[in-house]
Amino acid sequence: MNVAVIGSTGSIGRSTLRVIERHPDRFRAIALAARSDIASLREQASRHRPAVVAVADDSLHESAEAAGPQAGDGGAAAGGDSGTVDTGAARGSGHAADQLSHWVWGESAVEAIAARDDVDCVLNAVVGAAGLPTTLAALRAGKRLALANKESLVTGGELVLDALRAGGGELVPVDSEHSAVLQCLAGRPASEVRRLILTASGGPFRTWPAERIRAARAADALRHPTWDMGAKITVDSATLANKALEVIEAHFLFGLPYDRIDVVVHPQSIIHSMVEFTDGSVVAQLGFPTMELPILYALTHPERVEDDGVRRFDPVAAGDLTFEPVDESRFPAFRLGVQAGERGGSAPAVFNAANEEAVAAFLDDRLPFSGVPETIDAVLQAHEPVAVDSVEAVRDVDARARHAARNRIRSRC
Repeated sequence: MNVAVIGSTGSIGRSTLRVIERHPDRFRAIALAARSDIASLREQASRHRPAVVAVADDSLHESAEAAGPQAGDGGAAAGGDSGTVDTGAARGSGHAADQLSHWVWGESAVEAIAARDDVDCVLNAVVGAAGLPTTLAALRAGKRLALANKESLVTGGELVLDALRAGGGELVPVDSEHSAVLQCLAGRPASEVRRLILTASGGPFRTWPAERIRAARAADALRHPTWDMGAKITVDSATLANKALEVIEAHFLFGLPYDRIDVVVHPQSIIHSMVEFTDGSVVAQLGFPTMELPILYALTHPERVEDDGVRRFDPVAAGDLTFEPVDESRFPAFRLGVQAGERGGSAPAVFNAANEEAVAAFLDDRLPFSGVPETIDAVLQAHEPVAVDSVEAVRDVDARARHAARNRIRSRC
């Protein structure tokens, strides 16, 4: 299977490449893409020798660091004859990685990679709403999409489902919770499902009193107790906004209404989700925290393959498994996100955009932790949901919400 790893330099992307390396007879990383981390892309390209490498930030094309790879307008990225070395790159900086792969530039080049004839599976690990165009391009081209970009479904869920139907491809979740649900369902129809139960670790502030949570700093929020993730997702886990995004994602992935999707805090992160069926049976998926297992399953679904890189499960080592309700009074971002999902239309996209801006400000020390849900709430209250029927509509809503969030953040300073 030829895999395009979009967002290859991030946490999920790197984990995906480790999985691919353990199964060279099954997978090849034929294409890599990232926003701007050219140094890491070169290192990955040298190791995996993909046919094509894409840098989404076209402004880096002429920079001194990127002087080596030259790929014109990126048109070759969409073709099937992609194994040839771009001679412009070979004449450039002399980097070995530049001579092994064809380099392309810009957002459109990344989307073109997702639709390449020689790509079987696109793993979208982009963080944030920027991942939606790649998701749509992959599905419209009939590819298997291993989706780690939950914001695609949050901001444009109906568009994603339309693209899936039109292209006839596959949509397989990578998030551990949704992968767990997929495994628990084992092909059973939604009519047999009473509810989904997604688990949340509770983040680093699970036991903190509300007053202390409000004063938390970025260094505190980035100390996740069980998962090793990027900064933005780790902060989302601390606010529980991430779990609200996952509820919205589950709604679109599995076709269930919001009142049949529950969340419970499970600090050990051993049970990744549960499915309760109409006969009262509950099926759970367990495992020690690692993203490599759901990544592998997304690549092989519905098959399972032998893999020695994931820690074997030991019930004794797992210890006691405990559960708690979500305390929405201490983590209001969770409630705001679920309510946005229930409102529908553009409200989830507004929630996501306001959250992204607020988290960025928090990480830059421009906003206190308590300001994250306050910013989200203010932007949502001022928004009247509209239909999301095109990528342009999503972009317009996203831009307006970000503008409102930035104004709100500035007004606090």
